[in-house]
Amino acid sequence: MPIDWDKFDKDVDDVLKKAGDKTDAALASKISSITRLTDDEIMEICPTPADVDRLRELMRVVKSAEDRNTKITKLVDNIDNFAGVIVSMLDKLA
Repeated sequence: MPIDWDKFDKDVDDVLKKAGDKTDAALASKISSITRLTDDEIMEICPTPADVDRLRELMRVVKSAEDRNTKITKLVDNIDNFAGVIVSMLDKLA
């Protein structure tokens, strides 16, 4: 089932505005609803709302309909932004 990124972004933006310094349960739930990760795993990988925002952008690039080379280019161009989330995610999954 394709993800409605516009609706997902709006929902996450709404929760981000309400979130404090730590990732709250509602924000983790939004991300876990489109991944195989649990709310608790999301909160471990993304302890702050800023981390969740980076994860959202990373997922948007990876799950886009663009070709592989375009995705890779976007990831390379934004590696400084995505690096922390990627390391946390791979640490959790490996």
